[in-house]
Amino acid sequence: MAKPIEFNLFAPYNKGAALIGSFSDWQEIPMEKGDDGYFRTSVELEDGVYKYKFRVQSNSWFFEPEQWVDVTDPYASDIDEQSGKDDGIVRVKDGQRITDTYVWQHDDKPLPADHELVIYELHVGDFSGGEDDPYARGKYKHVIEKLDYLCELGINAIELMPLKEYPGDYSWGYNPRHFFATESSYGSTAELKNLIDECHGKGIRVILDGIYNHSEASAPLTQIDHDYWYHHEPRDPDNNWGPEFNYEHYDEKLDIKPAWKFIGETIRFWIGEYHLDGIRYDAARQIANYDFMHWIVQEAKKTASMKPFYNVAEHIPETTSITNVDGPMDGCWHDSFYHCILEHICGDTFDLERLKDVIDCKRQGFLGATNVVNYLTNHDHNHVMVELGNREIFDEEAFRRVKLGVAILMTAVGVPLIWMGEEFGEYKPKQPESSKIDWTLLGNDLNRGLFESYKGLTNLRKSNHSLYTENIDFIHENPEAKVLAYTRWNDEGSRVVVIANFSENFLADYHVPNFPSAGTWHEWTGNYDVEAGDDGIIADLGPYEAKVFVWQ
Repeated sequence: MAKPIEFNLFAPYNKGAALIGSFSDWQEIPMEKGDDGYFRTSVELEDGVYKYKFRVQSNSWFFEPEQWVDVTDPYASDIDEQSGKDDGIVRVKDGQRITDTYVWQHDDKPLPADHELVIYELHVGDFSGGEDDPYARGKYKHVIEKLDYLCELGINAIELMPLKEYPGDYSWGYNPRHFFATESSYGSTAELKNLIDECHGKGIRVILDGIYNHSEASAPLTQIDHDYWYHHEPRDPDNNWGPEFNYEHYDEKLDIKPAWKFIGETIRFWIGEYHLDGIRYDAARQIANYDFMHWIVQEAKKTASMKPFYNVAEHIPETTSITNVDGPMDGCWHDSFYHCILEHICGDTFDLERLKDVIDCKRQGFLGATNVVNYLTNHDHNHVMVELGNREIFDEEAFRRVKLGVAILMTAVGVPLIWMGEEFGEYKPKQPESSKIDWTLLGNDLNRGLFESYKGLTNLRKSNHSLYTENIDFIHENPEAKVLAYTRWNDEGSRVVVIANFSENFLADYHVPNFPSAGTWHEWTGNYDVEAGDDGIIADLGPYEAKVFVWQ
């Protein structure tokens, strides 16, 4: 039974539009424009899968005036990229348009709160799998195969690098062309839902990296009426990745802000359709519109409804204004943490005040534990092993220094983030081409030992909730010996003390006075008990080593 299926296109200032598709043998079907700015038409379609596009008289300045151009539906939820034509795909089932027929299994599972998160950032194409593929691209199904590994590591959130359909088969995804469609080289929409569902089944939240500053140059909206949705030209040519959404532009006639409308619909669609648990907002400094960001965060939380939802800005360099009392975001990437800790474990510098500033973000003006996301590295930077190697630090010495970094990452105030492969010492330099992480490294003792360090410290966060708070005191500082000690606690009696040696010297019988309390403490990284007296504790500190003491 054929049923009428509506096709619509929002193009309020374009003169004419028509629908073309496999159902009309690509012949034009005329569309009528309503007062609301939408062109509409309905087509009688049986259940099935069809391809389609719109033919529009463009208002974009790089075409002839009112030139007819074929454009993909900006709202298409699936794209046929293989043909090279970027046709939209429409699925009809029981007389309705659908994205797919996936049935969710794990929506009832409890998920961790924002302050409990340990996030694992990964790129689907480079994370795992695909060895049987001539291009060795990973797919959603290969990430599912690694979920038990991620559970063993102890993470409880994954942050997926952008998944919106981009041109070609390999990219980091920061050049989105189709905002409602998923990247087809990773698998189908149903396979993405299955990955998210499987994560939820294991208590893992899924955060998506979202690009709302710009789109890829030939995205459909640029072809329809470029300056309606985008700035005419880049505002900061040195930081320009494509046409930039214009969040200031207001259409008085329709009483809308076109870019707000489009991105709002995008975000509501992704959260509703894919059951996301958070968004990382790329290039928030370039978006530069807090009114828009306040609104989009509210839209996201409204759509997520009762579920926890974490909104994190990438604002480089970071600013407290984006997360504090009247700031729009829940958290932001803590780039000063990365730079400071890296320089200290590499031995480039020693600056106690800077260290304290990044370990306790409140000293920088942040308010709480979820306001910053800390990392030793991320997709934008080299792996720590590469940075150490560049300074001629290799082998056991390099692993020791990374472990010092991990101890601080997991015990500083804030939400920790791990970049894929970092937990076992991946050492390939950053590159824009495909760079799969090397899982065989886990067969080496040093690499496996680093993984065990990560795993031990992620589990400490789960068992010792003092690390969920913003409570921190620096109890001991010794600039000459390059030693810093701090304590974390909560109101239920959990306590942790970290003593970090940033020097290349072995410090035997090192005395730390002012210990929070006398009695038995457990040293977490080496798994042994220590007695603290009224005058503190005596410990051997290896070069570039952190000891983590947990109150018993």
